[in-house]
Amino acid sequence: MRHEIGIDSEELRKARELILRYGWNATAYQIINPGIELWFSSNCEAVAGFVRAHNTLVVAGAPVCARERLADVAMEFEQAAWRQGKRVCYFGAEARLESVYRGAATHSMVLLGAQPAWLPRNWREIISRHASLRAQFNRARNKSVSVSEWPSSQAAGHPALQDCLQEWLATRGLPPMHFLVEPQTLERLVDRRVFVAERKGQVVGFLIASPVPKRNGWLIEQIIRGRGAPNGTAELMIDAAVSAMAEEECDYVTLGLSPLSRRAAIPQEENPFWLRCLLSWVRAHSKRFYNFDGLDAFKTKFQPERWDPVFAIFNAPHFSPIALYAIAEAFTKGAPISAVASALLKAARTEIGWFAKRIRIRLDDPNRPPEGGTSNDFPRTQ
Repeated sequence: MRHEIGIDSEELRKARELILRYGWNATAYQIINPGIELWFSSNCEAVAGFVRAHNTLVVAGAPVCARERLADVAMEFEQAAWRQGKRVCYFGAEARLESVYRGAATHSMVLLGAQPAWLPRNWREIISRHASLRAQFNRARNKSVSVSEWPSSQAAGHPALQDCLQEWLATRGLPPMHFLVEPQTLERLVDRRVFVAERKGQVVGFLIASPVPKRNGWLIEQIIRGRGAPNGTAELMIDAAVSAMAEEECDYVTLGLSPLSRRAAIPQEENPFWLRCLLSWVRAHSKRFYNFDGLDAFKTKFQPERWDPVFAIFNAPHFSPIALYAIAEAFTKGAPISAVASALLKAARTEIGWFAKRIRIRLDDPNRPPEGGTSNDFPRTQ
């Protein structure tokens, strides 16, 4: 097994070469993100990116290799993991790896959700049919927001983009997540595209897209909004990016996985009963930290042409709670319980701050009516 890579390492250059040659999974390019280790096959014609979590190697998507070698490469990787006493879980696997293990007694598979996909050349027609989307674009334009593509040399480490990213991270209910939602990508923009939203000369948001070479397409990996971003800024950045991809005759664009989405044409009943119950509970009660329904609705309003199912595949006959815990640990870069505890503490501090502010206002002006209609209507973190 290999260790974490540096920006200019030989491993990174070799991984990038293989991605540009064979990358088909939407997450393929993300294996060069910080914090992801690399494994190369014995003939150096395949690569897998993974993180170590709870005695499991959690793979980003699937091994990157020639399609006809996928089963053999996955077997070689799992044998290397077995020699270390590790299990393997492929997170974010799509149709190609699914077809390898569908019905296999040695592996178990669960549906994670779905990711929307578009043919960029159809984008303008889709937009023309939906006045609500055009209204969102106009709302941002009317607030003097414009979007332009920045070259990687300009965007890499740019202080205005870094400031915008920090503003966005400060609004999150959970501490910064990693793995396939790694926020620190501004130092690794080779091959990526950056679309920047500006308002009156100030950066208010940016979008990063990563290549999906074998599909002649792109994954919109990050959509970041700063404090000064008016409503419609995110939508305007997506429109600018997909329109540019259409002009270049790209064949594929996705906004990435919508976790727990029910839009894939695969019955949820395929998942184990215990997992269906747990995920239903998470979906219903986690909105303070991560709004699954809100994310799903945001992606849906762009009228996807299809929804592709996305899976987690575990190299054991039954998908166990251990595999689920390993996935959570891969994203939190440590104990998931600690991340939730930190988020609860942050939420408590925020609400105490709002409560103290309300008390000060009432003491200064006892006759002032409570904001929001009732004394219990305090703003909450998202």
